[in-house]
Amino acid sequence: MQQLIPRNRLAQQVLRCLKESPATVLLGARQTGKTTLARQISGKQKKVQFFDLERAAGREALSTPELALGEFRGLIVIDEIQRMPELFEVLRPLCDRPRNPAKFLLLGSASPDLVQGVSESLAGRALFVRVPGFAIDELGTKWQNRLWLRGGFPRACLASADDSAWRWMEGFVTTFLERDIPQLGLRVPAETLRRFWIMTAHYHGQIWNATELARSMDVAPNTARHYLDILSGAYVLRVLPPWFENLKKRQVKSPKVYVRDSGLFHYLQGISSMAGLRSHPRYGASWEGFALEQTLAILGERDAYCWSTLRGAELDLLLLRRGRRYGFEFKCTDAPSMTRSIHVALEDLQLERLYVVYHGGEKYALHARVEALPLTALPNLRLE
Repeated sequence: MQQLIPRNRLAQQVLRCLKESPATVLLGARQTGKTTLARQISGKQKKVQFFDLERAAGREALSTPELALGEFRGLIVIDEIQRMPELFEVLRPLCDRPRNPAKFLLLGSASPDLVQGVSESLAGRALFVRVPGFAIDELGTKWQNRLWLRGGFPRACLASADDSAWRWMEGFVTTFLERDIPQLGLRVPAETLRRFWIMTAHYHGQIWNATELARSMDVAPNTARHYLDILSGAYVLRVLPPWFENLKKRQVKSPKVYVRDSGLFHYLQGISSMAGLRSHPRYGASWEGFALEQTLAILGERDAYCWSTLRGAELDLLLLRRGRRYGFEFKCTDAPSMTRSIHVALEDLQLERLYVVYHGGEKYALHARVEALPLTALPNLRLE
């Protein structure tokens, strides 16, 4: 039996949303622990009704949803709601009832853009919480290398051995492509999407170039963008939008693309051990993607951008918080130092502070507004 890891930071966020809104939607890739989190939360409620739409019994129980949901008082949990998108039309009037007797906790493995009608039906009625894989604050600092190598999917991260984790990963990728994607009504051959996913992994941490990737796959650029939309909408790829403004420099206006989970990235790259990772040419890119996801999991995903100029200056991550700008660079080195690119980003973007997140264990100043920050110190970082 696998160890149960309490996800208190996410649980507090969900409980706060349940108090403020009639519906709360948990979004994330399959197998990131949404159901376990929902059960952790529902265990603290007095009255709970749970519907699992992965099971035929769960779908049958909601065959007449107005009757099944209308009279219940308490917390109603609906898992894998993208299996029955017609439920959103039913939930709208239920959420609008005066003194609403029920709260809805909805779990989905596809973004609202992939489930037709959800954004329109629940507009103004739902708050969204994104559930990524494990973060370093949930596991502890001793797990850093395992979390980096295997990624944050609970079954992979908590597996008894690396070989078991890779076997799980193989099964996950196959099931995701051959079953989950078709269930969303998307008709793309599994092998085509697998090939695109693997090829995109080679661009991990780089500027997205639809034309170049389309040429490699012998498809149209619009087709490559469609594939990217599918995988980013299912939370297995991240498209980090660019920040640009009126500067006296030409800036890059294309996003960067990442495989969200570091374990998936390593699986797609054929990396199966820390020794193999350290000797791999994508070692630095792997750390960048891993540290980026950990930063966004802990500090939040809103108002997050990349930034670069055509002359080579760049910033891995720009976060906007309370009208202030914070920069992050991710360096897989034992002793980060100031670079010309950091100086340019500080000046051009008028950053409040810039953090160089690295693999070591010491926190120290590099500049009046720049700090070398160990990844393990991220949970204690407060952006004022």
